[in-house]
Order: sequence, then C-alpha cells, then structure tokens
Amino acid sequence: MTVIDLSHRVAPDGAKPMLDEPLPRYTVVVLGIFVVVPFLALLAAVPVAWGWGLSWRDAAIGLVAYLVSGLGVTVGFHRYFTHGSFKAVRWLRIALAVAGSLAVEGEVIQWVADHRRHHAYADREGDPHSPWRFGANTTGLLRGLLFAHCGWLFQRQWSNRARFAPDLLADRDITRVDRMFGPLVAVSLLAPPVIGGLLSWSWQGALTAFFWASLVRIALLHHVTWSINSICHVYGERPFRTRTADRAANFWPLALISFGESWHNSHHADPTCARHGVLPGQFDPSARLIWLLEKTGWVHHVRWPEPQRFAALRQP
Repeated sequence: MTVIDLSHRVAPDGAKPMLDEPLPRYTVVVLGIFVVVPFLALLAAVPVAWGWGLSWRDAAIGLVAYLVSGLGVTVGFHRYFTHGSFKAVRWLRIALAVAGSLAVEGEVIQWVADHRRHHAYADREGDPHSPWRFGANTTGLLRGLLFAHCGWLFQRQWSNRARFAPDLLADRDITRVDRMFGPLVAVSLLAPPVIGGLLSWSWQGALTAFFWASLVRIALLHHVTWSINSICHVYGERPFRTRTADRAANFWPLALISFGESWHNSHHADPTCARHGVLPGQFDPSARLIWLLEKTGWVHHVRWPEPQRFAALRQP
C-alpha cells in the first residue's frame, strides 16, 4: 500500500473531503508529549517499584481510574458513539463521553471521526493507521506495525469531522464535552494524586498516586488501545469473513485488559454488534457492562449478536 496525501482530495460526487487541514505545530508537540511521557513513565515503573514499592492504595486508585477511562473508551467512544450499538439515556450519554475523555486519547468527536474512517477504509488507502500501508515484506510490516501503534499520531491529519461525525457535531451535549477535553485531561491527571494525598495525608502518597494511577495508567491504556490498531490487524485468528482487504484478527491475550476489544475480527465482521466476543469462551467485559446497563433501563435497543448472521460469516 503506497502512502498518498489525501488531505485535499475532493470526492467526484461533491462529498466532503476525507481530511481536514494539517495539524498545527503546537498540536503535534502536545501529541508527542502525551505519547512519549507516559511511555517513559511505564519504562521507569520497574526501577521505581523496586525502590519504593507499590501500595494497595496506589493500585486501587489506578484500577478504578483504568476501569472508568478504559470502559469510557470501549463502551462509550467505540461501541456507542462510533457504531451506535445501543441507545442510552441523556445523562449516561454525557457520562460516557466524559469517561472516555479521561483516557486522554483525544476529543470524543475526533476519536469517532478517526475510527469511522478506519472502518470505511480498513487496511486500504485512506485507513489512518493500517499496519499494511508499507507493504507485506518484513521491513514494511515492522515499519507498518510501529506506524499503526503510535507513529500515525505524529504524522496525523484530522479526519474530517463534518464528513465522518456529523451526528455528534449536531449534538449540543457532546460538543460541550468535546470542547472540555483540556480540563478533563487535567482531571484525569490530577484527581489520582489528590485522592492519594488525602488518603495518605502526605505528599509522598500524592506523588506515588500520580505516578501509578495517572502516568502509568494512561500509558498502559494507550498502548492497549494502540495494540488493537497494530497487533490485531496483523496477528491472530480470523474466524469470520470481513471486507476483502480487511485483516482484523482476534487476539485473545489482550481480551481482559482491552475489555473485549481484541476480538477484533468479530467486530469488523459486524461493527454495530454490542458484543465483540461472540464465540463461546470469549471474555468481553464491555458487553457485560452494556448488559447490566440494559437491565437498569438506562440503555435500550441493544444490537446483540444474531446467530444466523455470524453463522453466515464463518470462514470455511
């Protein structure tokens, strides 16, 4: 797959262009900080743990933050806002947008626009982060994996939100949350040390909580999310048919920490399905949360798997 600049290409039918204008330089710098700094914090985790230890308090704060922000992305940004796998009451809709923003993976509308573009052009020209864009030989694939994992963020051009997410641009509640991304990032970073400091009544408690529950938690969540873009489009099982060029695969080792997102072949086979782990034994925490929310009445019109559809999509 060759790399072609599509930023100013206009569809012959007059449709909106695929990409918006190139990113301002300051945005690239900010993206670099959020990619590199958490990753360096993750690399430093082992020697820091050896010197300080990891308290149950830090682990608990980090786990809660990981669950809230991670499920905000998988249930909110992905299955709800991007694919419409279910409908939700207004307060939950806003809460999912806020929770997903705490993952620090970008504004909700831009995240959705990028992901809808990914599905429209999966592993073809136009996919923002396909690992196959540099070819299928060893060098090209290694380069592509790095690009799909996080390199695309440094060469990124915004997917056109008016083309890929007009429904969210027309939603007042979601556009407000979208504009509040900066303050929500601050909350995601600063809430854990504030809680850690108050619980321990010490600066050390605040510092360790900031390291583990802010930096390391964000770094881990980012790399799990990016692994769906990279690993899950190269390696794993493909029990269901997808589009001709689409190489999405199921990769079971990531199922737990990705909240079921790594059942990626199943997802690409039926993108609007609320459950990605559709086969027996495929653990999908995000689907379980949607099921619980449905029981409360806060979620309705859930698109659960249709056995006949998946039976027809099974690979021989």
